[in-house]
Amino acid sequence: MKFLSFLLSRVGKALVVVLGVVIINFFLIRLAPGDPAAVLAGQAGAGDAAYVEQLRVAFGLDKPILTQLMLYLKGVVQLDLGFSYRNHVPVLDLIVERLPATFLLMSCAFVFSIVLGVFLGVVAAKARYRNKRRWIDSSVMTGALLLYATPLFWLSLMGILLFSVVLGWLPAFGMETVGAALTGWARAGDIAQHLILPTVTLGCFFMAVYVRLTRASMLEVIGMDFVKTARAKGVSPGRVIRAHVLRNALLPVITFAGIQLGQMAGGAVLTETVFAWPGIGRLMFDALLQRDYQLLLGIFLVTSIMVVVFNLLTDVLYRLIDPRIGAGAQQGASA
Repeated sequence: MKFLSFLLSRVGKALVVVLGVVIINFFLIRLAPGDPAAVLAGQAGAGDAAYVEQLRVAFGLDKPILTQLMLYLKGVVQLDLGFSYRNHVPVLDLIVERLPATFLLMSCAFVFSIVLGVFLGVVAAKARYRNKRRWIDSSVMTGALLLYATPLFWLSLMGILLFSVVLGWLPAFGMETVGAALTGWARAGDIAQHLILPTVTLGCFFMAVYVRLTRASMLEVIGMDFVKTARAKGVSPGRVIRAHVLRNALLPVITFAGIQLGQMAGGAVLTETVFAWPGIGRLMFDALLQRDYQLLLGIFLVTSIMVVVFNLLTDVLYRLIDPRIGAGAQQGASA
């Protein structure tokens, strides 16, 4: 029952956050310069005022701003995110079509960054803890600092230049080879080849964060009393790291990973644009250039839901790993 009340409380707060994001995004989009009706009229080659007004009426842009907001919220509740001005397709259909590519890229980059980041952080912390081969610690931390300070777009372009243009090892753009008509494992292998560069590029920045966080967290836990007691009892250094230090040091890493997973949706915009990856990040960039407000609002809504869901899952996982957190919060509330 305690866990159920905890979950319901988090879900209720998540719904309030999503509602607030929807309303704020709606007004921010309306404050942006440019009229979508005028843009469409210009693309159609008929920029006269009558045609522009006709488009405004067709897309409901002639109504008061609060009326437009209420109609949009009503549509969101009914899973109707509106109609794309530019693509002449329902917004939800466009987003659903692009979501799998974005989820594939985000999941691969997330796994790559957290696995390699935690591993390198443990290696650096062990080297410093045992006071042997301190150069390993210095090398790992210097590499992590360089990756963290390197702009994502520059890393992407250098990866394309080196591995695609110069060496010719990996494809540079797209999700699969155009016109290849591959099926089965051949298609999966082709997608995997196209996935390597954007995954590594997007994952390197976040990997650098996990390296530094894991190392700092482990060195902090190593100095605690229960670790000193284990060392005094003669427990081997390797077992101290595995059984006592790493388990407790991973708690802040898990918390930060949930936040970073939501931020990957923002990082995917730049990565998908550079690599022409057909996800919602690239779709967002195109919608921004075309002043497609309905599509932008739909993408903002979906990405905000993704961020809220990731944070909710992180809270639940954190509660399962360390139940004392929820118990402490409830004791404080009852007091």
